[in-house]
Amino acid sequence: MGAISAITRNIHENTGKLKIMSAISKGYVDLIRGTPSTLQLMIIYYVIFKQTNINIVLVGIMAFGINSGAYVSEIIRAGISSIDKGQWEAGYALGLSYFPIMNKIILPQAIKNILPALGNEFITLVKETSIGAYIGIVELTKASDIIASRTYDYFFPLALIAIIYLIITVALSKLISAMEKRLNNARS
Repeated sequence: MGAISAITRNIHENTGKLKIMSAISKGYVDLIRGTPSTLQLMIIYYVIFKQTNINIVLVGIMAFGINSGAYVSEIIRAGISSIDKGQWEAGYALGLSYFPIMNKIILPQAIKNILPALGNEFITLVKETSIGAYIGIVELTKASDIIASRTYDYFFPLALIAIIYLIITVALSKLISAMEKRLNNARS
């Protein structure tokens, strides 16, 4: 969803086409980035899906996907914008249209700029799932709360969950760094 929004806005910026779709994409990004993810999750569950019998985990996946999509849209858009305008001009001078220029010239260069920010967004998304407890999803933080309420000991369950999140985020960071290194080596 984020990639579609970013490309739509970029098409409008470069060609003047898709004005309405670009406005919708901008509105989506502004709305999602301007409101707390906890509020979005609660609205999607308690308002939009109130009368349905939908799996609560599916609601969480949709809510986090919608939220993350707005941030990914801006990351991709910024990565595309970071490529020198001369690259576009060179593509047009070669007789290419928008999509071949985007696919063959712009995106390969932009991915190098986008990858670190996308990795950070993914790590943030993993940590943000802890708010799923607001709608009843039993995730790590909620599980520690359940254990603590039975044992009356909050320190150890919370410390253990902090260590688990730390292990997950460090592992993801190392994976992203390896991908960046591999990408840099492939371009050398």
